[in-house]
Amino acid sequence: MCRRDMLDRLDGRWQALCMPHDHDHPHSLLPPDPALRVRALETILTEKGLVDPAALDEIIDTYQNRIGPKNGARVVAKMWNDPAFREEMLRDPMPGLREMGLYGRQGEHMVFVENTDAVHNVVVCTLCSCYPWPLLGIPPGWYKSDAYRARVVREPRKVLAEFGVNLPDDVKVRVWDSTAEIRYLVVPQRPEGTEGWSEEDLAALITRDSMVGTGLAEGPAT
Repeated sequence: MCRRDMLDRLDGRWQALCMPHDHDHPHSLLPPDPALRVRALETILTEKGLVDPAALDEIIDTYQNRIGPKNGARVVAKMWNDPAFREEMLRDPMPGLREMGLYGRQGEHMVFVENTDAVHNVVVCTLCSCYPWPLLGIPPGWYKSDAYRARVVREPRKVLAEFGVNLPDDVKVRVWDSTAEIRYLVVPQRPEGTEGWSEEDLAALITRDSMVGTGLAEGPAT
């Protein structure tokens, strides 16, 4: 088991990694047996002195709250307010991400794809769970599930509808398959009524799911 998988699997609060925080879709819920096995494995490794639960909690908290989706939202908000920065990030985001200190493990080569009135983008990793950790934190359970990885490629509109994203028929859905070499981030459309907003206020409207493509940026009313 690689180190990343161990960090994913050994968190004592299994819900934080394997259940969605803001969705309750049947395809995203894992059976209880894996959670029990992880709990047993963590207990054994802790008793042998190989795992420090406090250190694991610190790692999880870091990726979820300190270098999680807030980082990606900050970048997208700046793109919305700065046309020149937007063009740079769509052309090659890596120099800008390095300058912002958002370059690191699991985000070595990023590609930004922008939603428009004509195209809606959604990201998946069909082989495993490749995900831009420096920008979005730890991947949610539904992103790693076999059902999402298989279905979003075959029937993306249906899967998006289960997430509450119902697109007009004339909007094309483009699915991007992340790999160990390239990870994608969706730039959601800017909500109407946010003209003149600060980057900080705009960032509060940008959700994790909107940067994966399974959600939309929240409107000012929400």
